[in-house]
Amino acid sequence: MNRRDLLVGAAALAGCASMSETSNGRPIVIAHRGASAYRPEHTLASYTLAIEQGADFIEPDLVMTKDHFLVCRHENEITQTTNVADHPEFASRRKTKTVDGVEALGWWVEDFTLAELKTLRARERIPQLRPANTQYNDQFEVPTFAEALALAQARGKGIYPELKHPTFLREQGVDPVPAFIAAVNEGGGQRAADIMFVQCFEIGAIRTLARMSSIRWTCVQLVAADGGPWDQRETSYASMLTDDGLRRIAEYARGLGAEKSLVIPRDAGNNLAGPTDLVARAHAANLVVHPWTMRPENFFLPTSLRIGDAGAADYMRQHGNLDAELRAFYAAGVDGVFSDDPAAAVAARA
Repeated sequence: MNRRDLLVGAAALAGCASMSETSNGRPIVIAHRGASAYRPEHTLASYTLAIEQGADFIEPDLVMTKDHFLVCRHENEITQTTNVADHPEFASRRKTKTVDGVEALGWWVEDFTLAELKTLRARERIPQLRPANTQYNDQFEVPTFAEALALAQARGKGIYPELKHPTFLREQGVDPVPAFIAAVNEGGGQRAADIMFVQCFEIGAIRTLARMSSIRWTCVQLVAADGGPWDQRETSYASMLTDDGLRRIAEYARGLGAEKSLVIPRDAGNNLAGPTDLVARAHAANLVVHPWTMRPENFFLPTSLRIGDAGAADYMRQHGNLDAELRAFYAAGVDGVFSDDPAAAVAARA
């Protein structure tokens, strides 16, 4: 199978316009946590705005409640992304946990029922860079995966869920994999899976999906520039990105969600260097490549693409030349991008 066969096959599975564009050689635009540059992330408002901006896929990160519901949060620790600290009835639930080797003090989704979580409201995660988003604080509920899936289906878009920390959650007594399968079955089964990429930084969870279900999944292995999958700590992401490693990934996945520096690194001056050969080698292994994450603020951009007065107090939160960065990645041959600003990614693609 060559790369075009793979892409056309994915398009045939999807049954929606956003996937079929991929078969025509257009990279897909994945709304990273929704239109999170403009609304608090992982809210139905953020996902809806992303769809209105032209995103092909909305991307919910999935964690689990105490009573086994999948909900959309970037992390299972929710101090920054909700108003939980303002609820005295939940004060005693604040505790320290170690997730994938990182210790944190806070409130944890797996310690709440869905009904309790629905009493909270979402807040902007990085208000120092996105102060305009704080005007929407405390307006939106924490959505369930079922609600996000229904939104994507109703609007004719794809959905790109990430299973977060499956090993840790399983150790906490809440296994996200069977809950995910059940939610997809309730949302339409294969018809729902056909508009979906499923991603994870761990290996076992996406391998397990096929063993536990008759559904045909389109899986994406997430990789970072450093570290390795928590469920296989003897393995590094670097070793997974060798030619042999890519071929092994292709045995269970159809895509690579790569930290963007693995595709186009930055030099010592924090400017874009030339692209690596990762895209070409991944394509040779029949894997599509979707780098993460494109963000509009100067803080996240290469130095040469920042705009404004560097001495201004708000310089780092001003929007820079994201269009140029996006165009560089499209020119490098990627098959899609994760973007906090879906409108910019759509415009650069055009």
